[in-house]
Amino acid sequence: MTDEDRTESGPKSNKVARLLEKYDLGVAFGDELERRWTADGEERESLRDLADRFNRRLLERALLSAGASTVDGEIENLYRLLTADDVSSGMRTEARTRLERDGVDVDGLERDFVSYQAIRSYLTEYRDAEYDSPSASDRVRSVRETIQRLRSRLRSVTEGSLERLQSTDRLTLGTFRLFVDVDVLCEDCGSQYGIVELLERGGCDCERDG
Repeated sequence: MTDEDRTESGPKSNKVARLLEKYDLGVAFGDELERRWTADGEERESLRDLADRFNRRLLERALLSAGASTVDGEIENLYRLLTADDVSSGMRTEARTRLERDGVDVDGLERDFVSYQAIRSYLTEYRDAEYDSPSASDRVRSVRETIQRLRSRLRSVTEGSLERLQSTDRLTLGTFRLFVDVDVLCEDCGSQYGIVELLERGGCDCERDG
């Protein structure tokens, strides 16, 4: 369901919906938030990540409306300086001063920053979005695919590095074969399996021994 499906009464009381309109972010950004929250696997973003994404977009729009220009990475850095717990008061004051000098109402902007609870309310109550948690088999498959991608990447990087060392006479090595294995040893039952085999069989021998 998109923002266009909503009426003027009720839903407009949602803070995120009001801010989308106030900062002229449009329906597309609301759709993006829902898409990122309901995505599968590694593409999915948490509510906290989405709140940070939303707040950074507010900061960007505030600077744009004030006619200020920014360079790559500056929005992320300014947002961190305004919100991160490990930033010193001096650095935070400096960031606020810079924004005020550019014509940004920093106090108003910070009041507009949203929490992850506000994002959750917007997605679940305002947009009627739902996130279906992956099943156990889906989670296992996702882990297996991630490990296989990492293993393939490690193989590629290692082979390339060895070949470059060979070609520059920095390593003596004949024709070689590379083995990239990840084994898991259960210290309780003593069984040992390759990680993919362990995931596919559903565990070690502990249950069988029990």
